[in-house]
Amino acid sequence: MNYRIAVCDDEQNEIEYISALINKWAEESGNSCEIYTYLSAEAFLFEYSKDMAYDILLLDVEMREMSGIDLAKQIRAENNKVEIVFVTSHFEFIGEGYEVDALHYLVKPVSVTKMMSVLSKAAEKLAIAPASVLISCNNEMIKLYEDDILYVEAFLHYICIHTKSNEYRLKEKISNFENKLSDVFYRTHRSYLVSLRHIVKISRTTIYIDNGCEIPLARGKYDDINRAFIKHN
Repeated sequence: MNYRIAVCDDEQNEIEYISALINKWAEESGNSCEIYTYLSAEAFLFEYSKDMAYDILLLDVEMREMSGIDLAKQIRAENNKVEIVFVTSHFEFIGEGYEVDALHYLVKPVSVTKMMSVLSKAAEKLAIAPASVLISCNNEMIKLYEDDILYVEAFLHYICIHTKSNEYRLKEKISNFENKLSDVFYRTHRSYLVSLRHIVKISRTTIYIDNGCEIPLARGKYDDINRAFIKHN
């Protein structure tokens, strides 16, 4: 498997050490890793706003401006798929990780054995966990599993998420919501995002899904969506 892993620590020597341990784990486990490094929570958030597709985050708890805990809270507000591991020099911070569903705490100096074990545990969870997305709707945080989402429809500044049993209307751009989902969702049209797993028929202009709805397909996308459909079915 290929994993995208981010390391966020305000000390360059710690970043280099942790990155070396990740590479060692990848080599010994037979996996491959793309490692992205950041010297502050703010630097991470700047890039994260453009690309959320990380699998594992290793966050230093005690950074100068924004802490790793506060960074994790921002991430969890819109992404509950990524595995978060905290790295800290102090045991007293450990209790704060529960509210952001942290996988583990690693205490500095991080041992090779501990890092190997935690990364393997993260990989195991990523392999079995059903993909989901966290949304804020009517002042509630709701976890939606990707398999339950049929399609998403955009209306000006709002989107409507159609699931097997419900509809959720929230203020968000469809392009932003698309970035939170896996590639099992396909943008058929500027206003529609459809689950490839729920498609039953594809014509040149229309997508037919298994609840009977018909979704428009933009010109020029017919061959591309067929390739994507075959890949995921």
